[in-house]
Amino acid sequence: MRHVTPASDRSQMAEADRVVVKVGSSSLTGEDGRLDVVALRALVDVLAARRAAGGQVVLVTSGAIAAGLGPLGLTQRPRDLATAQATASVGQGILVARYAEAFAAHDLRVGQVLLTAEDTVRRGHYRNAQRALERLLDLGVVPIVNENDTVATDEIRFGDNDRLAALVSHLVRADAMVLLTDVDALYDGPPSRAGSRRISVVRTAADLDGVDAGSRGSAVGTGGMVTKLASAQIATGSGIPVVLTSAAQVAQALAGDEVGTWFAVTGRRRSTRMLWLAHAATTHGRLVLDDGAVRAVVERRTSLLPAGITAVHGEFEAGDPVELVAVDGAVVARGLVAFGSAELPELLGRSTHELRARLGAGYDREVVHRDDLVLVHP
Repeated sequence: MRHVTPASDRSQMAEADRVVVKVGSSSLTGEDGRLDVVALRALVDVLAARRAAGGQVVLVTSGAIAAGLGPLGLTQRPRDLATAQATASVGQGILVARYAEAFAAHDLRVGQVLLTAEDTVRRGHYRNAQRALERLLDLGVVPIVNENDTVATDEIRFGDNDRLAALVSHLVRADAMVLLTDVDALYDGPPSRAGSRRISVVRTAADLDGVDAGSRGSAVGTGGMVTKLASAQIATGSGIPVVLTSAAQVAQALAGDEVGTWFAVTGRRRSTRMLWLAHAATTHGRLVLDDGAVRAVVERRTSLLPAGITAVHGEFEAGDPVELVAVDGAVVARGLVAFGSAELPELLGRSTHELRARLGAGYDREVVHRDDLVLVHP
């Protein structure tokens, strides 16, 4: 039997001072794949009302490629990267112009913020994005955030704006996040299938047992329910509650009404550095840990010492993020390594006392300090 949402849960949405709202391409386009300006304006009207009531809003929007389809005479999302980038280049200007016009009707200004995964992989870029978003909000501007599809490649892209929305929510220290999609809530199966039930509340991973969320999403988007669940997991694990619903119900969701699916907070707000390491950093190698080291890192939350490492894979420098894996290959943590891959093999399996005596001071320190380590939960 599923939980009934206490009023105190959803009231967090109504009381939130700063909210990140993510809208997908399918909510902004018509059946012909073109940008639906009426739908866009309806969303803006709701967000502007939130601003008028004293709240702050950050909008993470898809739709650049969808907006570029019509002007370029394309009937479907391009399959090759170059055409997708060109379509995004045309569509991004159109998309932001429509948002600017719609918000201007409410005497609000917008600021475009285009991000790639590289902006969160590199800590300096991450901090710069954070400062820019904070300053826009301080100036009373509504940030319009999108992935920079024009320059993103398969190797450096987020892959969808759902994950981006969760990272942006943490960046701006949002009080809540709303994920808008083309269905009104999360169901335990395809909503079109007879007998599928709406899931009102998700408090733990157990509430998702038996949920079939394998569909890809719309023809104009890149995400699906799987990416939305991953986004919700990132946000709630960082202390940010989430509502997933349709664009048609965004006003009710922001008001704290019983709509969509409420994802309750599962963890405490992490430092920006730890969230970057857990969800945004690209790792450069792997350290294989013996069973004792796995227990020490996972259960006792200790630093990783050379004696517990059995193998090193990849090429990396000191300070790079690496994965810490068990003997069977399961990833247990990520961390910032204190030695380069060329140095480590000589240190493996040796105690810090032995390393000090053999190699001198400086080689008896942790390979990954516990302050530079974050656990990865399955």
